[in-house]
Amino acid sequence: MRVLLVEDDRMIGEEVERALREAAYATDWVRDGALAITAMDTHVYDLVLLDLGLPRRDGHEVLAHLRSKQDSTGVLIVTARDALDERLRGLDGGADDYVVKPFEMAELLARMRAVVRRKSGAPHPVMSTGVLTLDPATREVNFKGVSTTLTAREFALMQALMIRPGAILSRRELEDRIYGWNEEVESNAVEFLIHALRKRLGSAVIKNVRGVGWMVSKES
Repeated sequence: MRVLLVEDDRMIGEEVERALREAAYATDWVRDGALAITAMDTHVYDLVLLDLGLPRRDGHEVLAHLRSKQDSTGVLIVTARDALDERLRGLDGGADDYVVKPFEMAELLARMRAVVRRKSGAPHPVMSTGVLTLDPATREVNFKGVSTTLTAREFALMQALMIRPGAILSRRELEDRIYGWNEEVESNAVEFLIHALRKRLGSAVIKNVRGVGWMVSKES
């Protein structure tokens, strides 16, 4: 899953970026509102973590720009502004949740998972297509009774496929969900990860559409 982190504080940004990547999120980090708008206009994200007190363009302006395009990307405001009117302004402006600094990273990750669930129309915490299930909290996948815990990148790939079951994702689309801007894309990484998953779970867990990409069945 690809996340845009909008945070001007270097220390906080570095810590959150590190934690997100360890949690298998492909993360792009920008430090001002103008760059955030450019990133959102040129890339597709599953979730935006948005500070409010930003240089150049305030976080509320960034949020207003996103929603003015009828863009439904999940937005989680992460800010030190804890006044009630600020929280109401952010939520009424289109944010999906609001977290006040300082925060525990475990809570932030849980709130991120909750926003993604709501946006995907899947209220249950465990993603499922029938005989294939994935628990984002533990990274455990189960296919036809066979369970295994995934590495960070295996989880990122499987989650990308299960967010859109039945949809065929190309190599480029999957790479975008696995790697952030500053990470080197390894040669044949997608094929390697899929091979590893099939070896442990069975060849039918991920289907290849030759010349197009990969998918998991909408109903197994």
